[in-house]
Amino acid sequence: MPDAIISVSEARAVGSRIITFGIATIVLLLALAGTVLLLTLPDANAFNTQVERLFIESDMTGQAEIKLLEILAQSGTAFADTLGSYRMVIFVLLVFATAMMIAALVVLAMLVTLNRHMAQIERAGIQVNELLISRDENTVYLNNMGFKMTPAAMETLAVLAEARLDDDVLSGAEIEAVISGRDAADCEEAAGATRIKRLRDTLGNQLVSELLVKNIAKRGYVLSIQKDVIRMI
Repeated sequence: MPDAIISVSEARAVGSRIITFGIATIVLLLALAGTVLLLTLPDANAFNTQVERLFIESDMTGQAEIKLLEILAQSGTAFADTLGSYRMVIFVLLVFATAMMIAALVVLAMLVTLNRHMAQIERAGIQVNELLISRDENTVYLNNMGFKMTPAAMETLAVLAEARLDDDVLSGAEIEAVISGRDAADCEEAAGATRIKRLRDTLGNQLVSELLVKNIAKRGYVLSIQKDVIRMI
């Protein structure tokens, strides 16, 4: 159990580093692309410069020619304003693209971390902070979840809890022997296995029941939790 917790923490640390590196890479690439794009745009005053050069170098004194130059100057101003608006649109689009890509990266990293965390849980069992067995109420409290138990299921769970406190693994025959008061040699393995099945059915939640009560091949059954979280009243 502690090894699983450590591995989950390490997985989270790796995930955080991946997210940080990915965000930095995205921002850097988009900033580079935006800089190149903005630098390759023509100068906003290029048109006005050409009109000014034409006015200086040419001998246009007629009323129509002066009117033409005024129209060209106005066109240059409009061209400069258009380029300025293009730059603003490009900047906004780059900011939006950066935010979307960062959000997508964070969501993807969260999904990967969640899947890895679930895989750790499936391999290591449920991370239980408290297991309270109340014989008077025939109820077991697992973290914040309460499960109403039958008397038979409560007896089976209590036997498994006591065995976990003693670091013992009980076979089906040994479970039946403790509950029935007979010798283990006189009990059948199937009887204990039946009690385990009924306990899992009473717990109801398949994930909880399958991971809480572990079956160790050729040894028996054990609660897959730390023994210091078990309390019985």
